Amino acid sequence: MELFKPMDLSDGKQDPEIKNVEKVKCLIIGSGPAGYTAAIYAARANLMPVLYTGMQMGGQLTTTTEVENFPGYPDGITGPEMMEQFKKQAERFGTDVRFGLATDADFSGKPFIVTFDDNTRISADAVIIATGATARYLGIEAETKYAGMGVSACATCDGFFYRQKDVAVVGGGDTAAEEATYLAGLCNKVYMIVRRNVLRASKAMQDRVLKTPNIQVLWEHQAIDLFGDNGVEGAVLVKKKGTPEEEIVKIKIDGFFLAIGHTPNSDVFKKYIATDPAGYIKTIPGTSKTNVEGVFAAGDVQDPHYRQAVTAAGSGCMAAIDAERYLAG
Repeated sequence: MELFKPMDLSDGKQDPEIKNVEKVKCLIIGSGPAGYTAAIYAARANLMPVLYTGMQMGGQLTTTTEVENFPGYPDGITGPEMMEQFKKQAERFGTDVRFGLATDADFSGKPFIVTFDDNTRISADAVIIATGATARYLGIEAETKYAGMGVSACATCDGFFYRQKDVAVVGGGDTAAEEATYLAGLCNKVYMIVRRNVLRASKAMQDRVLKTPNIQVLWEHQAIDLFGDNGVEGAVLVKKKGTPEEEIVKIKIDGFFLAIGHTPNSDVFKKYIATDPAGYIKTIPGTSKTNVEGVFAAGDVQDPHYRQAVTAAGSGCMAAIDAERYLAG
């Protein structure tokens, strides 16, 4: 069942007042697996795509050291290296890759207008949004210091590297519970650092966590620092912060996983594009189509569930094919 029918918000006429705007057939916004895969397919379909990378060229995958679960890399590959290969493949087929951040969008008529870095305006017949999502962090300095050296925001991506080791998961919702139980199947011990004295996760997920013998929930704890010489070797926690029972606790761990949510990078488009309450772009099930005809979404910006490189790449393929058919029609 469709969530909505795509709307054509224009009268089919190009605004005569639009001046000093570069005209392109297919504009892709974002340079993660979704954006680059969309570019590969769009370029091969002769759509002459222009891709703007965003501020983080290569997307979230560039913050990951080893990628071992993407098909075709039996020996693994680093995230930055994989994204560079994606970029080269997109450029090989003719994609014009440019560095720039989308700062405004006007989807009220056709062609669509997107502004980059507040001064470059692009007019496009079709737009593919692949801006991804940003993992939420605690904001402590150590998260940056140990990025790729024990700090991760994706247990499914990086858990394999911590087999038979001790790790910690920060969070108390469904995502944290899922990550903790996933890691429990790989790791020696999993500490679940929960700020409150209850879990926000669903009852089923709570039961699963509490019945898993190698998960230890640290109630009313907050992480304030990490330590280690060549990577994470432990975490500094404060227990019952702000109370007479406040206490500093240290735990020895090899991995520190953030599971406090993601923020989809969709704000620029929300004036025209339908999103769910969390900000993820809504697409018609089984397609990449948004509520605006001619605008498509792929990757983590429209996927609150899987958030994997391979699923993002698949949805990028879908978006390019949908865009090709739209333009042909």
